[in-house]
Amino acid sequence: MKNEQNKTWFITGTSTGLGRILTEKLLEQGHNVAATARKPETLQSLIAQYPHQLWVAALDVTNTVAVNDIVNNAFAHFGRIDVVVNNAGYALFCSVEEAADEQIRKQIDTNVIGSIQVIRAALPHLRAQGGGSILQLSSAGGQTTYPNFSYYHTTKWAIEGFCDTLTKEVEPFNIGVTIVEPGAHKTSFGTGMETAPVMDAYDQTPAGDVRRAVASGAFPIRGDVNKTVQAMIDVVDQNPMPKRLALGGDAYRDMRAALAGRLAELDGQKDIALASEMEE
Repeated sequence: MKNEQNKTWFITGTSTGLGRILTEKLLEQGHNVAATARKPETLQSLIAQYPHQLWVAALDVTNTVAVNDIVNNAFAHFGRIDVVVNNAGYALFCSVEEAADEQIRKQIDTNVIGSIQVIRAALPHLRAQGGGSILQLSSAGGQTTYPNFSYYHTTKWAIEGFCDTLTKEVEPFNIGVTIVEPGAHKTSFGTGMETAPVMDAYDQTPAGDVRRAVASGAFPIRGDVNKTVQAMIDVVDQNPMPKRLALGGDAYRDMRAALAGRLAELDGQKDIALASEMEE
């Protein structure tokens, strides 16, 4: 039986990884879920187990027409959706020169345009029902940078800027927005990374070093998927919702170091910045 604490969630990218675990945990806890995936057949076992709580639809977030149709259908099916989760995405792993034009467009279309269009489709419904919550999956890579992840970072920095602005616009409508910034977790993210033909010129550079480190498993992965997903569930009950949610010790340490470095550099340019103003 549904109690007052149960909510209805709309989630993209639920076939694997955080999206799949989030869907499973929500259903176990009695929530309703509108789950979308490019391969909805991967959710058949959950449909059989939770026929009344789970609504599933095929969705490629790069198809804007489909995004609008599916979001509208999900709201119509449940009558109300309390939380919209933009989880669909992946990483292009290569140096700037190595990527093909088609790969760059696909990375941006999926991680940035797709997320934006899901939010745009949901906003009229959220306003009409008097509020709701949006969780946007970013990454520690939305505040930091690592060689070979330039296009991935481009998308995460972009969507963070978008959501930071969005928060200011929709707060009067009782819509909360939180950017979720996980560190490394043992999910399908690593195996799902798209690559490009390697250029020998980058072998003995930081890009080559990172490529070898990733291949050898040199980066420790300590993120607990279940704890991270539960933190995402819990955050929507905070009032107000935080603008950002860092998840994982590596996320905290790496982002703090990056922010401290940028602040120190900015402070070092204070005199130059002030001197560039027009004299009164």
